[in-house]
Formats: sequence, C-alpha cells, structure tokens
Amino acid sequence: MITLVSGPLKGVLFDFDGTLTIPGALDFQAIKREIRCPEEMAILEYLASLPPESRKRSLEILERREEAAAAVSRPNAGAEECILGLRSRGIHVGILTRNSLSSVLLALDNFQYVSSRDFTVILTRDTALPKPDPDGVLKAAEAMGITPGELLVVGDFRFDVMAGHAAGARTALLTNGAPSSLRPGDPRPDHAIAHLGQVLPIVLLHGRV
Repeated sequence: MITLVSGPLKGVLFDFDGTLTIPGALDFQAIKREIRCPEEMAILEYLASLPPESRKRSLEILERREEAAAAVSRPNAGAEECILGLRSRGIHVGILTRNSLSSVLLALDNFQYVSSRDFTVILTRDTALPKPDPDGVLKAAEAMGITPGELLVVGDFRFDVMAGHAAGARTALLTNGAPSSLRPGDPRPDHAIAHLGQVLPIVLLHGRV
C-alpha cells in the first residue's frame, strides 16, 4: 500500500549495484573473505579501520572485484525504461553508490539506451561519505536544485533507506522479489517495491506530471 506524503517529487536518487543493475554481479561475501572483513561489518567501514598499508592492499582488491563485476553487469529489469520515463517528465535522476566511479561508468557501458549523461549527478565513495551517512543524499539534492524532501531515494539495501531518512528524503526499498534487508530498529521506507516499474507511478502519485 502506498502512503501519500504531501508535496511533489522532483528528483529520484538511485543506488547502483543491485538497483539499476541486476543483483549478484558483485559478490560481497567473496570480497569479505579475501580481505578478511568480519561477516557482521560493512566493507568500507572495515577498510576505514585498517592501518594505511593494509587499507591500500584491501582497497586494491575491492576495486579489482568491482571492475570485474561491472564488466559483466547488466541493467536491472525496467531500469532504462524507468530512467527515461522520469527524464521525459522533467524529473531529475541521480546515482548514489558506495562503489567507485570507474566501476559505475564501466557498468553503464552495458546499458543500451542510458548513459552517464542521463544523470544530473553521480556520487560515489570518492565524492560523498558512504551510505548510511546522509551526506550523499544532501549533495544530490543540492546538485539537482531541490530540497531533500522533494527527493525519492531508491535502493535495494537498508543503508539506502537509512541515508534517505536521515537526510529528510522519501525512500523506496527495492526488494527485487527477495526478503527485505531491514533490521529491527531501522527506519521504515515510505514505499516497498518489487521492481523498478513501480518508481514512476510513485512519482506521479506525489503530484509531479
């Protein structure tokens, strides 16, 4: 069920891996094993805890894995239609990811109708504090020339909902038909969606045509 929040949506900020691309290309568990990251810890937070030399080696492994995954990644079902449909209605579209910029650009080469030029802003771990910090959401809203409350954050992981909620944006959790990644105590998303084809109807429901 969709809960209506007052005010139009003027921008949509997407997570990338597993949201705009088909889930599974990037094997997070394999990366954790290779860099000896504890199971309960997120990879970027683990890297930040390491001494400089260990961090450098582990980051190289992560970047190599990201590049390999990006080379074989493909657009998620409905991703390109969603992006083009939003743009045709004057909605800003952006990307906020914990991945590297080079891996995002490489993966976008596998899109047929969409390229980096279709996004108002692309923010990565090199240009924004990683989610769940709200920094990237706030920066994206500023780049779009809108308020965070006029922005819908769409992602497949709990960090996307947490970052959007902390920034004052509206959020949509993409499940891709899988169980939710939310944990007890996490903020609830404004919308839960199974596929990207549900994004445009949400934007239209909020009054932006």
